[in-house]
Amino acid sequence: MPIAKSERLMNLALCLMNTKRPLSKRELRDSIEAYREAADSASEDSFNRMFERDKDDLRELGLVIDVDESTLDGELGYLARRDRNRLPEISLDAEEAAALSLAAGVWRQARLAGAASGALHKLRAAGVLVDQGAEPQTGALEPRIPAREAAFEPLLGAARDRRPVTFAYRKSGAALPEPRSVEPWALECWHGHWYLAGWDRDRKDVRVFRLSRIIGRVKARSDAFGAEVPDHVDVRQHVARFAGEGATATARIRLRRGAAFPLRTKALQSEPVDADWDELEIPYGHGLASDLGEFGADVVVIGPAELRADVIASLSAVAGRTASTTASTTATKGASAL
Repeated sequence: MPIAKSERLMNLALCLMNTKRPLSKRELRDSIEAYREAADSASEDSFNRMFERDKDDLRELGLVIDVDESTLDGELGYLARRDRNRLPEISLDAEEAAALSLAAGVWRQARLAGAASGALHKLRAAGVLVDQGAEPQTGALEPRIPAREAAFEPLLGAARDRRPVTFAYRKSGAALPEPRSVEPWALECWHGHWYLAGWDRDRKDVRVFRLSRIIGRVKARSDAFGAEVPDHVDVRQHVARFAGEGATATARIRLRRGAAFPLRTKALQSEPVDADWDELEIPYGHGLASDLGEFGADVVVIGPAELRADVIASLSAVAGRTASTTASTTATKGASAL
């Protein structure tokens, strides 16, 4: 890192940690010599980009920076409270250190590779026992947590910094995405997919979102959370509830013989109907319709009636999108031929 930048980051961190009130961008520019020089020699836009990069760099290094809208001049204010940026003394035994090293090895396969590696370096620098001898030897089988969704990093940062976000979300079976305004609480990987749990401002309730269904960019907002954040957020419990696991109701469906094995593993009861079909009783909860729709013509819903209607609506939406795409492609080819 160039000396000028490291000095600038240090001065910014000291300003943010040693102020008793939030400081505006203008006040920080006037207080830090490197910013004053940048403002004299470059445009306001260049200074703003430099400031935003510096904030992101400090957050990447672990500094928690709060954003406040209540400054006297009406600008956003920035503050790094000491109580949120001070860790107690850390002491790990060999087993705990090995667990941390294994977790870091898992994250090396995902987008948090830099953060995981940096965390181990910080622990070693502080004298905590996280050395090579504590790291387990990896063999042919190595745990991995993929995080390929573009929404993962902005949502992780927003959940960490307690910043509301907006994004477009396409529910399973829906033809078009819907705008969502969410206060993100936590992310978790479950059954190979990443999920976000948080407070949906429009619906005024807890909601779970599958990251692969988020369309386009995730945009962070500058206002604060309005709903109370629980002390513990069990994302898997929320996902399981929305996926129908633990449901007390049941549904009866027919499955084509030799198909839809994931549904067969959930069956409470199964019996053959004829040479081609089996009839199953499975748990029925929120989200089951979208799961059944994924198997298309291999599944027939016997009951309840509302589940059958939801599956038909989901399949009709998919058929409508397919027909629209086919018509558009045909028209394009026809125009090209002309």
